[in-house]
Amino acid sequence: MNTRTLSEITRSIFREEILMKFPIIVLDLDGTLLNSKKEISDRNYNAIMDCSNLGMKFIFATARPPRAVRSFMNEEILKVGSFVYYNGAYIDCKHTGINKHISIESEVTAELIDYCLNCNPDLDLSLEVKDEWITLREYDYSTVMQVKDNPIVKPLEELKRLEASKILFSGKIDMISFQEKFKMKLNILITDNGNLVQVSSPKASKENAVAALCKVMNVCLENVMVFGDDINDIGLFNICGWPVAMGNSIDELKLRSREITETNDNDGVAMILERLCG
Repeated sequence: MNTRTLSEITRSIFREEILMKFPIIVLDLDGTLLNSKKEISDRNYNAIMDCSNLGMKFIFATARPPRAVRSFMNEEILKVGSFVYYNGAYIDCKHTGINKHISIESEVTAELIDYCLNCNPDLDLSLEVKDEWITLREYDYSTVMQVKDNPIVKPLEELKRLEASKILFSGKIDMISFQEKFKMKLNILITDNGNLVQVSSPKASKENAVAALCKVMNVCLENVMVFGDDINDIGLFNICGWPVAMGNSIDELKLRSREITETNDNDGVAMILERLCG
């Protein structure tokens, strides 16, 4: 005999409907889930865990490396999420077991380094290789890039042999010429108000990574909700069925969104997730 109460049956139906509509939630970190203090608020945390308990799966898609993400998140969120790092160049998916590195070929790494240093020998240039940060010379990155640890210093010839997840540089360089030379070989993002250039494989992007994971999990992109705030989220907004722009997001995202929520400092993510979880 079925002894479930009416409220239990109602909750079960509600859960099934929500899971059918939005089985996967994709969250950017900086400017989206993280507030200005680079923290996940209690309200955002509770909303994520409530939705996870309903059966929703979370993909956290960020430009940051794994070590930075671990510093922001507690063990509970790390356990429920799958992760797209370096704007799609490194994927670690607990839901599917996928662990994939989409790197820049070493020949292209060497070509870029030679070109940039010939243009400006004092350029602040560093490489990320999976979860290792490497640079050519000693430099205090903690102030410039607001990070706790400085990169490992290695010789130029060793850097040029690496298959990098991402290459970063800041300093004076003719960006028009740089983009013209490398636009067919690399994915180039200019961020931080034009002060930081982030370079990755042309095959690496948040949208490519999320699309690949959704395919393996047999989830239609039309049933994916995504939250974002900046230029590297545009591709995700173009492919996901329910894009949500933060109140602090760039106009290009707001124009592509299905709805606009509050800012990252006002728990904009939680406001939408609480609506889903009831």
